[in-house]
Amino acid sequence: MSSVSDHASNNLLSKIAISDQHGENSPYFDGWKAYDSNPYHPLKNPDGVIQMGLAENQLSFDSIEEWIKKNPTASICTTEGVGQFRDIAIFQDYHGLPQFRNAIASFMGRVRGNRVSFDPDRVVMAGGATGANELIIFCLANPGDAFLVPSPYYPAFNRDLSWRTGVRLIPVHCHSSNDFKITKEALEEAYENAIQSGINVKGVILANPSNPLGSNLEMQDLKDLVSFINQRQIHLVCDEIYSATVFNKPDFVSVAEIIQDMEFVNRDLIHIVYSLSKDMGLPGFRVGIVYSYNDVVVSCGRKMSSFGLVSSQTQLFLAKLLSDHAFIDKFLAESAKRLGARHQIFTDGLEEIGIKCLKSNAGLFFWMDLRSLLKDSSFEAEMVLWRVIINDVKLNVSPGSSFHCSEPGWFRVCFANMDEETVQVALKRIRKFVKGGKEIEIPKKAKRWQKSLRLSFSSRLLDEGTLMSPHSPIPHSPLVRART
Repeated sequence: MSSVSDHASNNLLSKIAISDQHGENSPYFDGWKAYDSNPYHPLKNPDGVIQMGLAENQLSFDSIEEWIKKNPTASICTTEGVGQFRDIAIFQDYHGLPQFRNAIASFMGRVRGNRVSFDPDRVVMAGGATGANELIIFCLANPGDAFLVPSPYYPAFNRDLSWRTGVRLIPVHCHSSNDFKITKEALEEAYENAIQSGINVKGVILANPSNPLGSNLEMQDLKDLVSFINQRQIHLVCDEIYSATVFNKPDFVSVAEIIQDMEFVNRDLIHIVYSLSKDMGLPGFRVGIVYSYNDVVVSCGRKMSSFGLVSSQTQLFLAKLLSDHAFIDKFLAESAKRLGARHQIFTDGLEEIGIKCLKSNAGLFFWMDLRSLLKDSSFEAEMVLWRVIINDVKLNVSPGSSFHCSEPGWFRVCFANMDEETVQVALKRIRKFVKGGKEIEIPKKAKRWQKSLRLSFSSRLLDEGTLMSPHSPIPHSPLVRART
């Protein structure tokens, strides 16, 4: 009876409303739900789940807080700044406050070492990087068109780029044998396979620095990528939201630098997505930017940005913050220093117990290699291991399959969203997990896996169909293989 009722109800709704293409049915989001239902707290809940699946930069909040105290006129919500209230509270043009666009353009240049400049008139606002990514796809492609995406890649790209646009994502599989670097051969193979299947490929989209690898493309890699899209006259969208999180060599190189030195490049095909969520640690401000060299895209993007504008109050504050160049230069240097130190604490701690990580120099995370802990080289074994880590070790790390990684056993670990004490608790749990050396029995119901798994740590395992989070509306996590 209920199924008939559900079917009738679904007929009243849109395809988007009843689809599962948002991507929440993956371990990436289930890990968040497990944390939300049982969050770690050193006093109130010391046995709770530690959040290591959220790429947040909380290491330099104190610097911004000190700046706010010294600059009360930056906000209309202070006695000193209230005089600006009436001008800011009224309707603002979709282009954004001129001082905000100028400050953003200047900041983007400073982040890139002032080796390239940005035109404020090409800055288009959106509601965070999520909104910016979707906006650029709406401008470039039609439902059914496809973009090539080097894998492993950010799990929420499926939501951001595909859910409402109807655009397809085709993974370009990269491998650990060359540190997951993008190769021309892999790009060409993915492109030709798509064309032969009758798929209209509109471009390539990737994050640089990479999420989840924590590494950035070097100059020659970017030149090869630009040459590839230029030869085929397809678009290149570079998500550069981690550009100021680089804490070691090689230095970050933007696609904007590459095209100013290359001849015969069709700039209409080049687009940059940016935000202040990672570099400044301000995801709650919902500041997303599309910077396009294509005049039509800029014009269309401005019209579309009316659906996701940055509040004028936020624009005013950020215009003043980002225009303080002395502060910004000091902040970026200190932030990179702190990120590098935290990265080293974690990776050194893991190396002491025999866990290796992909060499990385950027981002708020690292790519952890747990292939040696798998019972066999399969995504099913990866999911078994992940369930133990979530439910028994109580760490929310994200399995590689949710990043469309082609090889099982890799996990993304976020390190910048916690304090020093929590870092030590997390490392202590991992040490106990790896050094426990006990045999874990797999329930008989889990027919797809072997009966035992050499892991660690006296522990229970959930049956195959059990939820990772008791409050999760998702009945299971079916994503055990990389897929589009």
